[in-house]
Amino acid sequence: MDRIKSLLKIIVPFGIGLFFIYLTINTTTEEDRDRILASVKNADIRFVLLSLLFGTLSHLSRAYRWKFLLEPLGYQPRYVNSVLAVMITYIANLGVPRSGEILRATTMTTYEKIPFEKSFGTIIAERLVDLVFLLSFVLIALSLQFDSIWSILKEKQIDNNTLMLYGGVVIVVVIIIRWMFKRSQHPWVMKLKGLFNGLVEGILSLKNMSKKTPFILHSLFIWVMYLAMFYVIKWTIPETDSLTLIQILPAFVVGALTISATNGGIGIYPFSVGLMLTAFGISKDAGLAFGWVMWSGQTAMVIVFGSLAFFILPLVNRQMR
Repeated sequence: MDRIKSLLKIIVPFGIGLFFIYLTINTTTEEDRDRILASVKNADIRFVLLSLLFGTLSHLSRAYRWKFLLEPLGYQPRYVNSVLAVMITYIANLGVPRSGEILRATTMTTYEKIPFEKSFGTIIAERLVDLVFLLSFVLIALSLQFDSIWSILKEKQIDNNTLMLYGGVVIVVVIIIRWMFKRSQHPWVMKLKGLFNGLVEGILSLKNMSKKTPFILHSLFIWVMYLAMFYVIKWTIPETDSLTLIQILPAFVVGALTISATNGGIGIYPFSVGLMLTAFGISKDAGLAFGWVMWSGQTAMVIVFGSLAFFILPLVNRQMR
């Protein structure tokens, strides 16, 4: 049974990715695909490299930020190990989504003697903070594009009463699920409760942090770098170079939301980003080319750095003994 679950964790996300690749092919003509391929091949390499630089800086900052969560627990891992563990996380997630977090904690247990559950708790805390920043970008994107969203709702003849009805239904469903969640002793529910307890533990590690300001600044820097590495891709394709930050922000948010749905966002990331860009007058082939350039560059970086990390990690620690 466990083997089947492990296979499903690999097959299902990869299958979703293949579906969106099929959807991309099915919704484009041969001429569209030729233009997409030509745009990707002719992408301005200078801005691709600049995007990779911003991505690298975000990874380095993430590794440094981690120490602020580990210090209250009494651990001060070597920075090189933190960096390598972070890079291993990303390449592992290309194979099995969300498996990288477990491997990251295991790496620190092996080379820094940090108990797995404590290391993993800090990683959960990190993800919570990242979720807050992501939701903040979602709210900013919604507020900046409120007029466009509201005009679409009007075109669909969705009025205030309908929105209130939908909101009421969502609230009722949440209340029912919460009530069932508290009373149920089903194994799956108990696992969810255990996960929730782990999240609470992660939050407490944030509370006990002595250097909250540097942690917040690093978190802000990480997300600014994420946005920067996405933004500069607009100059790799002639048709997208006139896009403003306000226009690019919704595509950035959608990409961030879909990246973990499949193995490293394969298929779904370029499709979703391209679809969002078409809302701002960008052609379908240019939007898809933007998405594929962005995804290909970052994925190549993760594969190269992640592969090197696997080889460098034991060598570095052998020299430090």
